[in-house]
Amino acid sequence: MTRPIAGRAVVWSEPLTVKGAGLSSDEQNNIDIYKAAKEATVYITSTTVREDFWFGSYASRNLGSGFLINDQGFILTNYHVISGSNRIQVTLADRSQYEAVRLNRDPADDLALIQIKPKKKLPYLRLGDSDTLQVGQKVLAIGNPFGLSGTLTTGIVSSIGRTVQASERQRIDGMIQTDAAINEGNSGGPLLDSFGSVIGINTAILGGEKGGNLGIGFALPINRAKAMLADYQAGRSTERPKLGIEGYFVAGDFADALRLPSRGGLLVQRVERGSSADAAGIRPPREIVY
Repeated sequence: MTRPIAGRAVVWSEPLTVKGAGLSSDEQNNIDIYKAAKEATVYITSTTVREDFWFGSYASRNLGSGFLINDQGFILTNYHVISGSNRIQVTLADRSQYEAVRLNRDPADDLALIQIKPKKKLPYLRLGDSDTLQVGQKVLAIGNPFGLSGTLTTGIVSSIGRTVQASERQRIDGMIQTDAAINEGNSGGPLLDSFGSVIGINTAILGGEKGGNLGIGFALPINRAKAMLADYQAGRSTERPKLGIEGYFVAGDFADALRLPSRGGLLVQRVERGSSADAAGIRPPREIVY
């Protein structure tokens, strides 16, 4: 109840009856998923020993996220989180730490499977079906952005089937685009649906000059990770077929200017030496058209 003081203005007020804030069904859904998933989301620190100009050694650290997929300590994450590392350390939600070993990797899809040897039974996440995703569907991301462990963000599936330029030489197709905030350190963490099932692995962001979030993040569909897991279970190494070309689709007026069929096609710009395309006799352009 507001009690004004003589000669002074009222600064704040309170309801006559104080009640706890009610939660909407959507808020409760977020809370339930977070409570169930945060214990299975891990913090990964990978350490690489490098040499400087004077042949001295120094340690370089890379930070990321991952998540447990079974009670045997198997963890899915991004390959770039652990690539080139000499040591992989996993920190659980209870702050206990374990050394991890690599089990399998798929650099083409930026995927890695690692394992820890836990001293107790650990909670794990169930893998969903990314083939049934729809634009507008609610998603939740859990990870360790900038080292802030156990961070939850929510959003929707903004688009599907996106192509992301992961590096100068690598593009990943078929990515999930989301506006759930993903930042540095979120890489390898789970993207969950409203049932708490993993439908993607947070992989990349479209960020500003300082690497901050602009509301455009990308996750690898979990069904791609299932293929790598199937390879591991069958004792196979994961290798993706590679054509060995770089090209662009051209059609219409642009194709006419190049004296190519206007209905469109793939214009080969570069052929990797020794690749399948090279062996098949595919060659890059030999003529410049102005």
